Amino acid sequence: MDQKELLVLKDVKKSYSSLSVLKGINLTFQQGEFISIVGKSGCGKSTLLRIIAGLEAAGGGRIMMNGSELQSLNEAARIMFQDGRLLPWKKILQNIGLGLSGDWREKALEALRSVGLEDRAHQYPSSLSGGQKQRVALARALVHEPQLLLLDEPLGALDALTRLEMQRLIEAIWQKNRLTTILVTHDVEEAVMLSDRVIVLKDGNVAVDQVIEMPRPRQRANPAFTKYSEEILAEIMGTRSARGTVLVALSH
Repeated sequence: MDQKELLVLKDVKKSYSSLSVLKGINLTFQQGEFISIVGKSGCGKSTLLRIIAGLEAAGGGRIMMNGSELQSLNEAARIMFQDGRLLPWKKILQNIGLGLSGDWREKALEALRSVGLEDRAHQYPSSLSGGQKQRVALARALVHEPQLLLLDEPLGALDALTRLEMQRLIEAIWQKNRLTTILVTHDVEEAVMLSDRVIVLKDGNVAVDQVIEMPRPRQRANPAFTKYSEEILAEIMGTRSARGTVLVALSH
């Protein structure tokens, strides 16, 4: 089945004073893809995501969404951050319904149902664990039925088991809806586990745009999983030889 270009970045740049963070990013994202962006801290991953969301202006270049140039807030996108950013004085259902109009309650309940928290609708965020708060944040993004879901290290603060559960939930929702998803993460294995493509940012440029050719559900014991993870990590850390072999075995 042919895929449609949803988002195109053309020579996107961003600087802060004299610091050049993005030096000319050229990327195309197809409708229905799951893409991860990885790289060292400070490489511009989150900055790029915020520019795509329209929360920051690019310093140069063009962003095309559905064939039209993005000039302000990207109304077709929703972003989820590392912290849930829930309003503590509002009940969970009300947090989901922020920004909705009309008869929004059933729609909000359906979004909560999709993340397994329908029974917590009338409680306050203080009653939730960290993982549950992130589920609510995910539901709040999904309730708007965006074309593009942007995930800015949403699992970074979670314990290992909760993180695995959230990975499975995100993948299941993506497989059901085929919602174009861009994940920023420091976890290379997480990127390989979830993504159709893994993009490595380095020195303000796209160093690698790697297609992950593995069947789903993916297994960490698969030799291909290890190979992809090691090669991407080696690219990030600068330990890949000229012929593309991994020189040093590293783990995150």
